[in-house]
Amino acid sequence: MQKVTLKELSQLLGATVKGDDTLEITSVATLEHAVQGQLSFLANSKYRAMLEATQASAVLLSEKEASNYQGNALIVSDPYVGFARVAQLLDTTPKESLGIHPSAQIEASAIIGDGVAIGANAVIGANVILGENVQIGPGCVIGETSIIGSDTRLWANVTIYHDVHIGHHCIVHSGSVIGSDGFGYANERGNWIKIPQTGGVRIGNHVEIGACTSIDRGALSHTEIHDGVIIDNQVQIAHNVVIGQNTAMAGGSIIAGSSTIGKYCIIGGGSAVAGHLSIVDGVHVSGGTNITSIIREKGVYSSATVAMENKLWRRNTVRFRQLDDLFSRVKNLEKSAKGTE
Repeated sequence: MQKVTLKELSQLLGATVKGDDTLEITSVATLEHAVQGQLSFLANSKYRAMLEATQASAVLLSEKEASNYQGNALIVSDPYVGFARVAQLLDTTPKESLGIHPSAQIEASAIIGDGVAIGANAVIGANVILGENVQIGPGCVIGETSIIGSDTRLWANVTIYHDVHIGHHCIVHSGSVIGSDGFGYANERGNWIKIPQTGGVRIGNHVEIGACTSIDRGALSHTEIHDGVIIDNQVQIAHNVVIGQNTAMAGGSIIAGSSTIGKYCIIGGGSAVAGHLSIVDGVHVSGGTNITSIIREKGVYSSATVAMENKLWRRNTVRFRQLDDLFSRVKNLEKSAKGTE
């Protein structure tokens, strides 16, 4: 079990220690469930009541909160960010066993870097390049000419098609598919003619992709996911989409083909962005929102209706259908009013 003192943590975080700086921490936990030897945090004032009752050995606190706390504390500007950094340091997530499992199928032309781990029944295609310390989980398939950067991890049963480039320090969770064909067809008198998808996928560094997410390859040019992007579970990213640096997409969201999402955006869960659109940097899309036009200004955008009692929802639905008629009546009344002035 790894142990680290509050003094060592303060040096990592640039924090100030309040209390015993020789105290040893072994893991992190919530205020409610923490026990001795664990570090907790208070990032939201609504949990302040739990602070005095916590059994944590120490707590990450802002300077304001620390002034009223009698226990051991690390004082930081952002307790939640501090918690994230300590959690990384004390992470107990198991790694793939070092080395290559005997059942893995690896083409002779593949280049395997130092420290690579490849799990059972994985398949590595021709001319694939795996950087140093890459971890490939059991059952993964990596198509020919694909490149996986150093210190990247693919959990079990990830499928990477051909000509997919993934940067360093990325994580791809189980069941995800990267590089599948985009939805490209031409219609000839009612018959669908498939358009071969000959582009690839280019994923930057420090990107995390959730479980069962699909990222389609480009039709001609590449689908692009830039550095620092985080993508939740069950997200669909269509062909030739470009997602800018450090954007976050929550579960179940959908980006249709050839749309561009700017940097530092947040796309809420269950949202959908129509095809061939662009969204500027710094946009926050609320959960369940449908984006059907270009967004040119930074801000928060929402479109979902709130939940309500079913009878009220039915009445409001009828009224919504009457909006066009109501608008016309109001316009006519305005014209009449102007005519009598």
